[in-house]
Amino acid sequence: MRILVAGASGLIGTALSTTLRSEGHDVAALVRRPPASPAEYQWDPAAGRIDDTALKGADAVVNLSGAGIGDRPWTKGRIAELRSSRLGATQTLTSAMARMDTPPSVFLSQSASGYYGDAGPAVLRENAPAGTGILARLCVDWEAAAHEAPAGVRVITPRTGVVLSRSGGALGRLMPLLRLGVGGPLGNGRQFWPWITLPDVTRALSFLLAAPIAGPVNLCAPETADVNSIVTQLARALHRPAVLRVPSPVLRLVMARLADELLLASQRLEPAVLADLGFEWEHPSLAQAAAWVSGRD
Repeated sequence: MRILVAGASGLIGTALSTTLRSEGHDVAALVRRPPASPAEYQWDPAAGRIDDTALKGADAVVNLSGAGIGDRPWTKGRIAELRSSRLGATQTLTSAMARMDTPPSVFLSQSASGYYGDAGPAVLRENAPAGTGILARLCVDWEAAAHEAPAGVRVITPRTGVVLSRSGGALGRLMPLLRLGVGGPLGNGRQFWPWITLPDVTRALSFLLAAPIAGPVNLCAPETADVNSIVTQLARALHRPAVLRVPSPVLRLVMARLADELLLASQRLEPAVLADLGFEWEHPSLAQAAAWVSGRD
């Protein structure tokens, strides 16, 4: 396949591009700077501009664009940027597809587990309703923008959970503390995080490009776990203690709304669609994931 990736320089985008090329696909990237190779095409999603030749002959478009969710405080300006960076990029891509005589057959456009809001211990399959909050509203609108793709384009919106990586990602700030033995659970630790390792994210996205499916897909591991379990398993794999719990009031004081929606919200996702399609995880259990993250696997 010829696959065009927007957001190819991010954590997931970099790993996915490598995986797709290793599988024999022709991968091109959308970049904001002047292109440095024939495999790059320039665009300006904030202005709605794109080099239309980028999509010519593409079998699939993967949209991973968007400003970082947890790397800055959620001021009004930052929240507006989170929305515009996602909706603007998605609308730029769907508009470009609409101008084509033969658009790509697949549009895989990222969403997030934040779609479900704070759902407590309830098991969330893909047919569960949207939750409330900033992230939930953003994900609803983000997915709706993806479905503006022309008729005949198969649209997939992966609702990705917490990506476990050896560097960066959602645990980028927590992992160094755990390695030093000074980390611990966040809040009461009973909130569920829908975790998945970076290798399984890239394998799942590649799998979905060819799978006979459209619509939302919960992108997470089949084993559910709360934060207490996740932190304990990671610390155990690193042979370190994890007893320095960070209370919820402290998190809210430091991170404000970010704490409630990113760290303290509970989302117990079930990857029903992936399981029904027969996808096989490389790290289906938390113990396997922790061993990989720690470098022991």
